[in-house]
Amino acid sequence: METRKILVLTTSRADFGIYKPVLAALADHPALEPMIIATGTHLEPAFGETIKEVEASGYPIAARFACIAEGDNPVDIGLSMARATSGMAKALNDNPADLLLVLGDRFEMLAAASAAPPFGLPIAHIHGGEETEGAIDNVFRHMLTKMSHLHFCATELSARRIRQMGELSSRVIVSGAPALDAIATTELLSRTDLAKQFGLPAEGPFLLATYHPVTLDLKATDQETEALFAAIEEDGRPTVFTAANADTAGRRLNERIKEFVKNRPTMRLVGHMGARGYFSAMAEADIMIGNSSSGILEAASFGLPVVNIGDRQKGRERSPNVIDCTGEAKAITSAITRADTPAFRKSTSK
Repeated sequence: METRKILVLTTSRADFGIYKPVLAALADHPALEPMIIATGTHLEPAFGETIKEVEASGYPIAARFACIAEGDNPVDIGLSMARATSGMAKALNDNPADLLLVLGDRFEMLAAASAAPPFGLPIAHIHGGEETEGAIDNVFRHMLTKMSHLHFCATELSARRIRQMGELSSRVIVSGAPALDAIATTELLSRTDLAKQFGLPAEGPFLLATYHPVTLDLKATDQETEALFAAIEEDGRPTVFTAANADTAGRRLNERIKEFVKNRPTMRLVGHMGARGYFSAMAEADIMIGNSSSGILEAASFGLPVVNIGDRQKGRERSPNVIDCTGEAKAITSAITRADTPAFRKSTSK
């Protein structure tokens, strides 16, 4: 039986966690050989140097290359994209394959994948067809769709959007969200181990805050961040922040979070928790607050109430555990109050 080599492109902690069940299935197939290409924030110490997690997975790494520029303004993002395309071209030249697997909507993912068409290398895309109207990722996601030959969608609505973009129906497959498979197979950390590894509260309630820049409206990012801080301070519960992505203004946002938690002993910023740690935190938290896709996609599996701020996830399908609110402190506080009610918590139960 001829073996087909599948190159799996990973650019961050987020996509690698989603890839894990897919990688396991590929490795188990007798005719498929997955090989990883790692770039993006995986190789950046400032973002947790998560290449170590990729190495620990045991899957062969065909190539790795750095691409992230030092800053986070639009010029730096453009330079990072150029480096991603250049590095990927060299990686593909050195590693002939039968298919490139990509995921999601990151700028590094799009830039690296754009090196594949000149090689005549088919692309398979996971999580296409979704909508996030408040983020530039929306553009990147749809560009990846038009570049791809196979489309693995999370929902029928996403599949319908891709077909409306002119893609062949026979190549559009509703396969679900791989992260949910990852949740089902992940052994969660105990509350004690969670506290030891990441400094989370060893007992009692806490909030989990995951907020990323609104890349189509950076002014909104500044306003919403201040409102988020005010609402969390008013709430008074211990809060664990996770770090922002390497988006435009992402480093600046992380610095603002560091400054906010610095003199508040019940607040903490955790740079990288890994999929197991993050899932475990979602299982233990009272409420999740922010604008992350993880609040839309994964949190429902834990019955976790989510306060989703602003327009970053506008247009994305969501479950009943999500409360959408505007980016004002009063609106966030009101949403937190609603999330705490017994009736709402009952509606989110697994």
